[in-house]
Amino acid sequence: MRFRSMITAGAGALLIASTTGAFAYSGEQFAKQANITLDQARAIAVKARPGQITDQELEKEGGGSGLRFSFDVKGKSGKTYEVGVDAKSGKVLENKAEGPNPD
Repeated sequence: MRFRSMITAGAGALLIASTTGAFAYSGEQFAKQANITLDQARAIAVKARPGQITDQELEKEGGGSGLRFSFDVKGKSGKTYEVGVDAKSGKVLENKAEGPNPD
């Protein structure tokens, strides 16, 4: 029973850490160039597209400042959307349904 409790507690900590963005993410090496944090970008993304974030990355990409947080957000309908947030201004640059060949 003690082992099961430890597993459950560990899973809870994992869940909390993953919802707050405490784990590493693709493109983390660019974070010092961003004016907003991952947590701020996540909040902007789910405000623009309510749902559950299933993937996140910080990438250099054309448009805006050239540095963006990119999130896959699964909506209530089950459809996945890509939401791009400019890492310097916090502006939503992209908010569209994920195509058949996601990035």
